[in-house]
Amino acid sequence: MTHTTLAPTPAPKRSDRLDPVTFEVLKNAFATSVDLMSEQILRTCYSFVIYSRDFSSALCDARGNTVMQGSGDIAVHVGTLHFQCQAVLEEFGSDINPGDVFAINDPYRGGTHFNDVSFIRPIFADGQIIAFAQNKGHWADIGGNVPGSFDVNAKEHFGEGLRITPVRIWREGVFLHDVAQLLVSNTRAPRQAMGDLHAQSEATAVCEREVLRLVAKYSRQTVVDAMQETQDYVQRTVLKKLESLPRGEWETVDYIDFDPGKPEGLVPIRIKLTLDGTGIHYDLAGSAKAVDTFLNSGYGTTFSAIYAGTKTFFPDVPLNSGFYAAVTADIGPEGTVVNAGWPHAVTGFCSGPYEKLMNGIFELWSQVMPERAMACAFNLEYLLVGGRDARTSDSPYFMWYDWMAGGWGGRASRDGASATAPVFGPGLAVQPVEGQERLSPVLTTMHAIATDSGGPGRFRGGCGIEKGGMLTDASSTVMSYCCDRARSVTWGIEGGLPSIPHGVWLNKGTPGERFLGSNFSSVPVAPGDSFTRPSAGGGGFGDPLERDPAAVLEDVIDGYVSIGRAERDYGVVIRAVDPELDLYEIDDHATAAARDSIRAHRRDWLEDDAVDVASRYRSGELPMLDVIRRHGVILDWGTGELFPDTTAQYRELMRRRSAASWT
Repeated sequence: MTHTTLAPTPAPKRSDRLDPVTFEVLKNAFATSVDLMSEQILRTCYSFVIYSRDFSSALCDARGNTVMQGSGDIAVHVGTLHFQCQAVLEEFGSDINPGDVFAINDPYRGGTHFNDVSFIRPIFADGQIIAFAQNKGHWADIGGNVPGSFDVNAKEHFGEGLRITPVRIWREGVFLHDVAQLLVSNTRAPRQAMGDLHAQSEATAVCEREVLRLVAKYSRQTVVDAMQETQDYVQRTVLKKLESLPRGEWETVDYIDFDPGKPEGLVPIRIKLTLDGTGIHYDLAGSAKAVDTFLNSGYGTTFSAIYAGTKTFFPDVPLNSGFYAAVTADIGPEGTVVNAGWPHAVTGFCSGPYEKLMNGIFELWSQVMPERAMACAFNLEYLLVGGRDARTSDSPYFMWYDWMAGGWGGRASRDGASATAPVFGPGLAVQPVEGQERLSPVLTTMHAIATDSGGPGRFRGGCGIEKGGMLTDASSTVMSYCCDRARSVTWGIEGGLPSIPHGVWLNKGTPGERFLGSNFSSVPVAPGDSFTRPSAGGGGFGDPLERDPAAVLEDVIDGYVSIGRAERDYGVVIRAVDPELDLYEIDDHATAAARDSIRAHRRDWLEDDAVDVASRYRSGELPMLDVIRRHGVILDWGTGELFPDTTAQYRELMRRRSAASWT
């Protein structure tokens, strides 16, 4: 099979067709046209998921290249919208007319996953296509085996939902109701899907009107020239910034928890970054074969992760195809976890390869730009509870579709951000529980900062969240969870320590409690069943023994760190004087002794017999965070079963990322 590769393009020269003022006005006007599209969809969508900002918008030129994305778009859609626009051009060629609108969600044509449905409208001026307006939104359900369409057990896409290859929904302004009805009838919420279909299409019309207003004011040719110059400007800007950076090669590896089709063991995603003066080059050779679950990535989402991870270190550069042109990437042949290809299941890419690629890229660029360094961020997770809502007589389908905030990694000069959106989509909003409870028979029982979830370090990782719920009036209900990092636990760098593992507990604290793990589908649940799960914090940056004890004391007062973990992770011994008044004090002598003891033993802890560590965990002698942070041992957190191969891989990562920087 041929490798999927993006090749470099030469740096474009500055155009003399536009004066600087006109260029700047139009560049910003393009951004406004996209943001207006986003504001429209936010106010007219039917889906609570889209309302929570799981959507993106873009203006593309006549060739399908991205001219501008929105200022609030989620990262995962970065670098995929132009692929889908180009798929429409490839499919329909010259048969594209004013008033047409096309739909596509095909991950094998550069899309994300089946739930993300794009609507694409050509923009004509003087009888010629000059641009395309596109809006992509996450439909709460797109069919498939489970409510919400996230089936962990799917090996091929046929169980994941409806695959929409490029299809026309409006022809020259005439709504093709039969085609639209075919699409929405394959979802569990057809009325909601039809509403989103109209809302997304109308949003593209808002962008069209704005672009045509610019054409009327500045002329068609000027607007077209500005679209190209906007892309060229970004490419030149990136290449100029690279001139001041070191040249060389950097490599790393991150992991998916496991492949259910193989024995236990972490699934590698390998990344090499090269800076040679001509651009930014990535090579993903050596990444694992596609896994027997839906945690695979298509080529579009892999390129998206590459672009989004890189863009994080160039925050002041606008985002369009000019940025993509400064990056080359060889993602290898089809059939791997980062380039799965048809018909591999790919819906869970977001929790699988996507954020592993982003965090790996963060680690690489942290070496290139150490002043912007950041440890690993928590993993995106989705919990879906779906069935029949018994609160009304007709018992309609409901999809309680939830994601949580979490912690980003500690940084070179400050702690990581707590309780924030995933790197997958920094613009993603946490869904208000009041809205969730109104729409679904699920009661939120807790939603709070998860103490001790931030990875210890000189600069602590941001804290995650713990959220609990209970099923009320429902029937025929199942639960599914799309996540990862129950085993490849969120890691620290430069001596920092890991966060906590992901995973869902059912009926925790009762005789029937079960640890369901971080990836499962179609688990039956009944009214009265309760569930809880944490989101991880970020990994720590720097040696935790170098953290100012006063900062650890403040963390204890704020509830970010417990007194016990302050001593065991940071070697800071704190005594509670009056917790109700937040009065605590540091024992300086005990702190010095504790830190000396940790320094003397921590390398040996990483070499302790893993079988013995697992036995001590099962007996209750060792807490889970000691098992991970001191011993680097990975278990089934419900049963205490040791994963020996996974432990060997994880310990090697801790030796490189953590122990190598300890004094």
